[in-house]
Amino acid sequence: MNTINTIMISTETEFWNADEAFRYFYKKISKQGRKFADTRALFNVGFTIHKPQLNIISDEKRDWNLDYAKAEWQWYLSGNPYIKKLGEIYGKIPPIWERMADEKGRVNSNYGYQWERGFNGKMSQLDYVIDKLKKNKHTRQAAISIYDGKEHDQFATDTPCTYAVQFTNVENRLNMCVTMRSNDLWYGFCNDQYQFSKLLELVCNETGLDMGTYFHFAHNLHIYSNKLGL
Repeated sequence: MNTINTIMISTETEFWNADEAFRYFYKKISKQGRKFADTRALFNVGFTIHKPQLNIISDEKRDWNLDYAKAEWQWYLSGNPYIKKLGEIYGKIPPIWERMADEKGRVNSNYGYQWERGFNGKMSQLDYVIDKLKKNKHTRQAAISIYDGKEHDQFATDTPCTYAVQFTNVENRLNMCVTMRSNDLWYGFCNDQYQFSKLLELVCNETGLDMGTYFHFAHNLHIYSNKLGL
């Protein structure tokens, strides 16, 4: 029997802000995460952030870069999947993006590029979501698909970590659910939560809804070995 599925680990599931979640899961994974390749990992982790707009990671050991996060958000807004554009905005291209880019400098994990993509020349996924929320307050179709298994032939250098993002109007407050196949707590979560909280803010502004909660689910939430014990 697979021990990954048989060992029960109790985790907290409610956090006020992203920094609280980061601090909690850094300790939790460090102490109770299972060895998985070059990481310690927890599996099938879901939790709620009640104030998504409080998206600053202030933990000193992390030394998170807000200027970079803002630049990445502007890159996402551009809908441009080429890392050259990020370099123009930020002043340099972080090495991780250089490793992920193909020979033309293109990546799949610019989520703005993904949500700006349309179907058969029709409206973008983001516009579709906004339109659905405006027309039907109880819609269950306000979802953006990012990872698409039918595009495996495009994932040679960069496989998107996020499956999908869904929005739901609950009593005139817009809740968001982000579902990920894999999430590195140190780099991925810290920057991704900022981008997704900004996306929630954008959709709130477009629909006139108040901001609700952000539910984050990762099948594999992990820390690489070189970031443990800091």
